[in-house]
Amino acid sequence: MTDLFESRPDLDPDYIPHLIEIDRSWLGYAQHPAILDVVERILGPDIVVWGSALFCKRATGGKATPWHQDGQYWPIRPLATVTVWIAIDPATPENGCLRVIPGSHNDGELYRHHVNDADDVVLNQALDLSRLESSTPRDVILEPGMFSVHDVYMVHGAEPNNSGRRRAGLAYRYMPTTSYFDRDLGARQARELGVVDISQRELHLVRGVDRCGRNDIFCAG
Repeated sequence: MTDLFESRPDLDPDYIPHLIEIDRSWLGYAQHPAILDVVERILGPDIVVWGSALFCKRATGGKATPWHQDGQYWPIRPLATVTVWIAIDPATPENGCLRVIPGSHNDGELYRHHVNDADDVVLNQALDLSRLESSTPRDVILEPGMFSVHDVYMVHGAEPNNSGRRRAGLAYRYMPTTSYFDRDLGARQARELGVVDISQRELHLVRGVDRCGRNDIFCAG
């Protein structure tokens, strides 16, 4: 991770959304059998990793992530995908760990979001929690090497970090090979919503076989 920041001083450490495209050696972590075994229980035996990110929330001034659902801006149809979040540092409430609204994914519904272009957040899509005001957020507390998994419909976010302790973690996005990664839709979402353009993400087959037949998939070795 230190080598990455030294070689790419242009990157924002709070959120680097395309690790595999920068250096394919990051793909190795996404292929760990312990992780894929858990993902398989959710998505089935045929799995593509289509996204990778590094969150390195600084010890002071680390940005918040507004409440949101990932499905608001991911061009996957059917919208079946999960995120695995791997802790590099301890993730605690004090340094801005992931927070979720338990059960918010159960209905498979995308809620209305609005644009938040504040400078102190890492994502410009924010969700009004008024519909979920009776729900109590849960902190996802992790030790280094532990990981969590959340669904594409799960409402989640994170507080800023001013604890004096860095909070770094890796995120990998997986989908079943029965889904289609619609690159045209991804480019349109980037234009219309102002979100990161993920239309050119590499798709790597990490377990099983390609079922859709419409995706341009790499076979990870």
